[in-house]
Amino acid sequence: MSTAAGARIALIHATRLSMAPIEAAFAARWPEAQCFHLLEESLTADRVHRPAGAATLEERFVALSRYAAMAGANGILFTCSAFGAEIEAARRAVPLPTLKPNEAMLQAALAMGARIGLVATFEPSLPSIGDELHAAAAERGMEIEITPLFVPDAMAALGRGDLAAHDVAIADAVRQLHGLDVVLLAQFSMARARAAVEGAGKLPVLTSPESAVDALRRAMSSLTIHSSSAIPAAGKPSPRSPP
Repeated sequence: MSTAAGARIALIHATRLSMAPIEAAFAARWPEAQCFHLLEESLTADRVHRPAGAATLEERFVALSRYAAMAGANGILFTCSAFGAEIEAARRAVPLPTLKPNEAMLQAALAMGARIGLVATFEPSLPSIGDELHAAAAERGMEIEITPLFVPDAMAALGRGDLAAHDVAIADAVRQLHGLDVVLLAQFSMARARAAVEGAGKLPVLTSPESAVDALRRAMSSLTIHSSSAIPAAGKPSPRSPP
């Protein structure tokens, strides 16, 4: 057994574009963590249209978390922002500290004000994160106003390696936002555009990777890490992990 400082962390992705930002965040904020990646890119397409015969997305997310536990993970961080309900199902099913990608960022945003700009380059992220944000606000007794903004073509630019075009597209879109307390960049893959967005919008900007790493480390700080993790039998729910 060991302390959480050297914990084995499963990073679960629906797009490879999220891998570099979270690697950079761990290197900066928790370099002792032993991270490994699980990439399942069909989830992104199936979020829009699930093919006939495929298992439900919830079942697939639970399977990914079970695999992470089988691989010896002590904690799980999902980096895919459009799958809040599915990650909740996985968190209920597998008894490991499990974090959704934006939980920590959303709490930080609510501490900054009630008028929130939510910017995404993958459109299905907007309703998913919007629901999470409203739920978090309700727990605080807050009324909030969300201004959603989808930036088409930015993700495609990032995918083909045109990093500058990705950042410029997001920054140009944010220029149309006014009267907000904070702007959230909804996906891990957008974190690299933060400086450009701050310069364009003259508004506070939050990104999720570093906040997520800090939150997962806090959740695991009081745990004793064993060499293997208990895995519940299929279909048996488990207690919710630490928030």
